[in-house]
Amino acid sequence: MNLQWDDYSDQPHSIKDKTFKKSIYKKSALDEVVTILTTIVLSPFVALSYLLFQTKRDIDTTKFFSMSVNLDKNPKESLDLINELGVDSLLVRFPLSDMKNLDRYVEFVESFKDKEIVINILQDRENITNLELFEKNISLIFESFKDIKEFQIGNAINRKKWAFWKMSEYLSFFEVAKRVRDEKFKDKKLLGSSVIDFEYHYSIRSLFNLYSIKYDKFTSLLYVDRRGDPQNSQMGFNLKRKIHLLNAIISISPKTKNNLYITETNWPLSNTAPYAPTSERECVSEDDYAFYMVIYYLLSLSTNQVDRVFWHQLIAPGYGLIDNRDGIKKYPAFYAYKTMMKLLKGAVLKEYVLGTKIKLFKFKKGYEIITIYYSDENLDLKSGINIYGEPFSSGKFAYVVT
Repeated sequence: MNLQWDDYSDQPHSIKDKTFKKSIYKKSALDEVVTILTTIVLSPFVALSYLLFQTKRDIDTTKFFSMSVNLDKNPKESLDLINELGVDSLLVRFPLSDMKNLDRYVEFVESFKDKEIVINILQDRENITNLELFEKNISLIFESFKDIKEFQIGNAINRKKWAFWKMSEYLSFFEVAKRVRDEKFKDKKLLGSSVIDFEYHYSIRSLFNLYSIKYDKFTSLLYVDRRGDPQNSQMGFNLKRKIHLLNAIISISPKTKNNLYITETNWPLSNTAPYAPTSERECVSEDDYAFYMVIYYLLSLSTNQVDRVFWHQLIAPGYGLIDNRDGIKKYPAFYAYKTMMKLLKGAVLKEYVLGTKIKLFKFKKGYEIITIYYSDENLDLKSGINIYGEPFSSGKFAYVVT
């Protein structure tokens, strides 16, 4: 069984065959027990780390604001659009199922001169079950992307529709990539484990095991879209607390360095079916999307625990910054991202206050002080810039540059 790809939402179709689905869960049952037991044993140590030992570091905002681009989404226009945004850090997906077109991906990546790029290796069932084939393919990939240093091995590994049926398969898969890297491509950095959503028991299993693996940087597909506003909570954890918890897990693991990339996140856009990756119930308006996106970046940056956030993605009618169904149509979020980059790229966060009514973030950039205000109610400001870079007149979000 290989991925049955949905070209609208850029993800595999859900597994519809109930009998087949049941057989997969049956085969993975023992592995799930190991994952649960590992989580139970480690939970006290994670809790202690969360409460007492939160590690923080300086974050480079020239690379923190990162973006995903795809070969199948207007490749000729992508470079100009990325340059218009001012983004210097990109993620490009490469599916193992498309090895025959490897040269096209290499050419696409090479078009982004002077950008730092992460190649996201998308697994398929054939390479998972035939590790000799994967060894051959990953060697060719490393060799072909000769100037690329960072490779994310696997994607959404805790979703069976993405072809890993159990965690042990992913760990064996990563082990092969590490062995090939260690033997022939020592300059490459391997990123993982790419668990999607707030399912940290899988992250724990990927970080505490007996496999010969080590992540040069840890990755997470940390979606919070089903909660609406990223300030909202799930099981008592809002976005900041989810990041703190993941950092606590990373900090006590011998399997990774203390670096975190969020390699996927977005919100689905209302009235874009079938391009939206979720049902209409989870979708948001274009203005809410822009606001949630900027707040996601601000809250993530304020933790001092996330090195980069890759927005997924530049062009996608149902969840991206641009609708390409009839030419290039920039959503409001494109201008929100552009404004955020213009003001905050290279800036240093000096302080923030998350009050009950008004939130404040203060950045220093050269001789300028950039203060961000947002609230659940309209702000009372005499001047400033709104989220789209226009003069502030009224609203719940504003930049003030002094």
